Formats: sequence, C-alpha cells, structure tokens
Amino acid sequence: MTMPSFGTFFLPGPTEVRPEILAAMLRPMISHRGAEFETLYGNCDAGLRRVFRTVRPVFISSSSATGLMEAAIRNAPAGPILSLVNGAFSARFADIARACGRTVQALEVPYGAIVPLETAEQALRARRFAAVTAAHSETSTGAAQDVQVIAELAHANGAFSLIDSVSGMGGMPVETDGWALDFVFTGSQKALALPPGLAFCCASDRFLAAATDAPARGRYFDIAEFAQYAAKQQTPNTPAVSLFFALEAQMAAIGPTGLECRWARHAAMSAHTHAWVEHQRQAGRAEGILAPPGARSATVTVVKTAAGVDARSVVDAVARRGFTLGGGYGKLAATSFRVGHMGDHTVETVARLLEVVGEVLATAGA
Repeated sequence: MTMPSFGTFFLPGPTEVRPEILAAMLRPMISHRGAEFETLYGNCDAGLRRVFRTVRPVFISSSSATGLMEAAIRNAPAGPILSLVNGAFSARFADIARACGRTVQALEVPYGAIVPLETAEQALRARRFAAVTAAHSETSTGAAQDVQVIAELAHANGAFSLIDSVSGMGGMPVETDGWALDFVFTGSQKALALPPGLAFCCASDRFLAAATDAPARGRYFDIAEFAQYAAKQQTPNTPAVSLFFALEAQMAAIGPTGLECRWARHAAMSAHTHAWVEHQRQAGRAEGILAPPGARSATVTVVKTAAGVDARSVVDAVARRGFTLGGGYGKLAATSFRVGHMGDHTVETVARLLEVVGEVLATAGA
C-alpha cells in the first residue's frame, strides 16, 4: 500500500499539521517586545476572535490547555466549584480545582455519558457555587455536553461557567458571546491543527472583573495581566514566537468566512465515521460507539471493540500499516480505540484510515 503524503495521523490530539503550517515556523526569530511581534499578535488575535465567535480579545498562552484549565480556577472568585465529570479530562478539571484549594462537588456519570442537565440544575439550586466546570467535547470518551445550557444554568444560579472546549473549538460550533460563556479555552493541537504548545482562552468582562480580586490567581496564568498585555498586542511573558508564526498562517488559511465550512467538514467526517462503526457493528467486528446518539463529539469517536478483541492490539496493527490511531484513554485502553477526525483532515483521509482499521478488525475477529 502506498502511503498518502497527508492523512496518516489520527490521534485525537496532537493532530496532523499541514507542511505549509510547519514551514511557517522556520521564519527568523523576532523580538517579542517589538512592533513586528505586535503585528503578528494582532493578526493571531483577529483570527482567533473569529474562531471563538467573540468581539473580545482571545488570550494566547505559551502552555498546554491544562495551564488555562488551572487559570480558570485560579482566576474564579472564591467559593466552591461544581464539576460536571464524564471522562478523564472533565475529571482533571475537578482535580485541578481541588489542587488549587477549592471545595469541589463533582457530579459524576459513567464514561461515555453526559451529565443530565436537570441534575446539574438541581445541584446549582441546592447550594451556592462560585463556578461550574464542564468539558464541551470530552476527548477521552467522545461525548459532547450542551455547554450553552450549562452556562445558562450557571448564570441563573449566580455561578460562572468555565468551559473546556479543547477538542471542540474549531471543529464544533462554539458561540462564546452568543452563549455568554464566562471562560472558555482550547489548545493549539486539536481541531485547529497546529503544533502543541499554545493555548487560547476568552474571558467575559464579568469574569475579568472578578479575576482582579481573586486572591490566589498566581502569576503565570494571571488573566488580568493577560488582558493588560493583550491591549498592547503583547504577552505578559516570553511567548513561543515560532508557534505564533504557525498560528498566523493557520488563521489566514481559515480566513474570515471559513469557520462554518470547517464545522461542516468536521460534521461530515463524524457522520462518515459513525456510519462505518455501525457497519462494523452489524458485521460483528465492533460493539459500537461509546457516546450515546445525540451527545457525540464531531471531532473524536470512541469505538468499543467486540468481545474478546484487545483494542491495544488493533491500534498496534493499524500502526504497522502506517496509520496512527488513538488508543482508548486510561481504563478504556483495552476495550476501545479513538478516531481523531479533526483538524485539516477530510472525509477522504478518514475513509483511508477506516478502510485499514476495517481490515484489521476483520482479522482480529477471525
């Protein structure tokens, strides 16, 4: 089999990066306190505002998205946190809140499920919370929460909404301003198809005002300081300049009108993958999709293997054929694998992967 030049890497992050985006990182270094960087920052911010669907600044952090997950907690006002936990990364959000000294009430459901909105509403009415944390697209399970309604419930009960859209932003609709999200963040290495190392967030004016009084917001992830420097088109600390070059190139590629097309392409890749899984299920080669219908991410699908088939061996066999597939996360490693249909992939590149996976599953079943 001849391997295609693009379309062999299907982890649910980091995702495959197009050669022209990688090439942008080879530009000569510039001062991060000079006019040239300020222009670069301005171009990146303008593109990210379109991605986030906001008129407010989008802050750029030289860190992983986990850093901004901690920033969300450290900059939130004092008080207990309600965490909606339905997978490994929503659980990480709760763990970070505890590590920051917060009292956390976790609403936990089995991996693959979503927290019922009525359960979240009951918890919010029963106790006063400072903030609610939730994963928009839970990367470990492929489940998608309705963060618009979660934000509405939080606001109705006096809490801030802190949203992890790490594997959602850029691949699924997110309306930061339209949904009144208080703090939403993502990482460069997911649906935006950039190298790892940058994270992006947007904070509401109300959240920024509260952050200035947060007593333990630290320094590196001080959102009030990010806002001060963003007004000058700078970062509060030394940025990963080469990654900014890549970010500028990708924002230009998406352009002013390309986001809706990007959402549609991700929806098409997701639909193709779901149809393929159903075919494998009917053939007895897979058990099905972990997340329930109506609550599935458009960027990652978690496929449950058939009884007696170790998913880790499937991932290894696919790798020997030249394609990188995502293994099941944590306790799901032996019973599932993850298809990352996100970033700059297309239905055609996903179809090439799934053809190979189907051949491996047929052999595994035999």
